[in-house]
Amino acid sequence: MHVYRGKRTPAVDTLSLAIPKGECFGLLGVNGAGKTTTFGMLTGDVRMSAGTAYMGGCDIQTQRRKVQQRIGYCPQFDALVELLTGREVLMLFARLRGIPSSQLMSIVDHTIDHLNLNKWQDKLCGTYSGGNKRKLSTAVALVGNPPIVLLDEPTSGMDPKARRYLWDSLTSIMEGGRSIILTSHSMEECEALCTRLAIMVNGQFKCLGSTQHLKSRFGTGYTLIIKTSTPALIETTKAFIAQGFQGAVLLEQHQQMVHYQVDNGNTNWAFIFGLLEENKERLGIVDYSVSQTTLEQVFINFAKHQHIDPRVKSE
Repeated sequence: MHVYRGKRTPAVDTLSLAIPKGECFGLLGVNGAGKTTTFGMLTGDVRMSAGTAYMGGCDIQTQRRKVQQRIGYCPQFDALVELLTGREVLMLFARLRGIPSSQLMSIVDHTIDHLNLNKWQDKLCGTYSGGNKRKLSTAVALVGNPPIVLLDEPTSGMDPKARRYLWDSLTSIMEGGRSIILTSHSMEECEALCTRLAIMVNGQFKCLGSTQHLKSRFGTGYTLIIKTSTPALIETTKAFIAQGFQGAVLLEQHQQMVHYQVDNGNTNWAFIFGLLEENKERLGIVDYSVSQTTLEQVFINFAKHQHIDPRVKSE
């Protein structure tokens, strides 16, 4: 637990969980939910108001130095020495981590290859793009193979190709037995990387489990999208949906397309597909799709309960 000075409401309130080796744990939440404050407590940057955390068997309250020797941390905002090159930054942090001089070059070279920084390794950090700065910050967190890696929005500002490359790198790291704790605003990223995740609202976990568990447990039925051959058939289609799917909610309507949320608990996949196929020609349906509630929709359902304090500038 952590309560900022002058505040009555805790920024982080009564979290309790365990993250085993080889797991990528995702921490989701809107800005101000408490994600970065949680990371600050785990790294020792923010003093806990109550409770403690054990990292690799060491107590962050009484063994902070030992904990910090076991973690790699990519902060939300890049903490780079802009007058050093990428290679020099990695060599600096590798030495701080205590890597022997005989292994220094090979480990730095491996980290540069692993994060695809070869083209920029000898350029000053201050000249890097935002995406390359995030890659270098992630490389700093990974250099020396720490058993616990904390990544606070590591892919923000990255292009899609760089993001995918980093995902592959993190997957290989996780498979090597290291634990990763990740915060992200990308639902696609969480589905690609996280074995478990939690959604944080007002400093508390509101749900915890695998992506599929959260969709099944907190999802609201099915998403139905229908496209008709002409806009004139939309009203007929809407009347059909209202009659055939009780509880269906119209989310969007654009020209020849309607987007529904089907929340009726008695409706199953077979019923939906059967009814649509039987009436496809009569309604002039060109194509349709039926899908499970997305992780983003589950996230939004929880995030709307977040209380925003305009005076709070950090998480």
